Amino acid sequence: MIEKRLRKLIDRYRITGGKGFRLKDHDPADTGGLNLEKEEAQAMLADSTRILAEQQDKLYAQDRWSVLCIFQAMDAAGKDGAIKHVFTGVNPQGCHVVSFKAPNAAELDHDFLWRHAIALPQRGQIGIHNRSWYEEVLVVRVHQKILAAQKLPDRLVTKRIFDERLEDIAAYERYLARQGVVILKFFLNVSKDEQRKRFLERIEEPEKNWKFNAGDVAERTHWKAYQSAYEEAILATATPQAPWFVVPADNKRFTRIIVADAIAEAMDSLDLRYPELDEKARAELATAKQALG
Repeated sequence: MIEKRLRKLIDRYRITGGKGFRLKDHDPADTGGLNLEKEEAQAMLADSTRILAEQQDKLYAQDRWSVLCIFQAMDAAGKDGAIKHVFTGVNPQGCHVVSFKAPNAAELDHDFLWRHAIALPQRGQIGIHNRSWYEEVLVVRVHQKILAAQKLPDRLVTKRIFDERLEDIAAYERYLARQGVVILKFFLNVSKDEQRKRFLERIEEPEKNWKFNAGDVAERTHWKAYQSAYEEAILATATPQAPWFVVPADNKRFTRIIVADAIAEAMDSLDLRYPELDEKARAELATAKQALG
């Protein structure tokens, strides 16, 4: 069970409707007043991951619901680290992780949701999507030359194309929710200054050099455009059935705690249970036990 104080914190970052939402009202450095000394933060995260592991085991056994966790963020916001730390201890057989890069030739020959649809988690699984269909209204909105490679009929590429894609995404998420897919969308909200600090660490610390990509620095010149695109996406697609969590990401410890708690809380609300055997199945167990001596 998630602590009451953490439930209140989760509500602080949960967006279930776009009306009145402004990204600038959300502080990337917020820590909700928590003491984030290393040992205490580790203990809090461990509690949440334990609950998550227990619930995931029941989710897998019950085989009715599936959970889709979508992670979106600017570069260096900590998506990979959050996924690694939050899902530590969860049975790998019950998880399916997909990291979406630029679409390949086969994917470009289908609609933009196709490659994401075939990667959805099965019932009983947690699906973890590192980037998602939202890239089509984020990076493509910022770099609209990408549309030319998507083989769309010219007359369909109108001024409303991104509004239309957001409508399609919202409708698709509503459909999935009606099929038993619990959708949780995390925007890890990092500040431009913190991103700069993390980029410099990747350059200056040899063990982090492999993480650095010069193209990420070039994308910083589009910071305002990306912030606007994220705001538009959240405004158009935040619903009670598919909420956004705008998670402060300047403090990695806090980010991971909020993500873990939000997932654990959502799974706890499903009232997951191990399947109960009927009389016939129990009789078969008794017979098997007797045969085993």
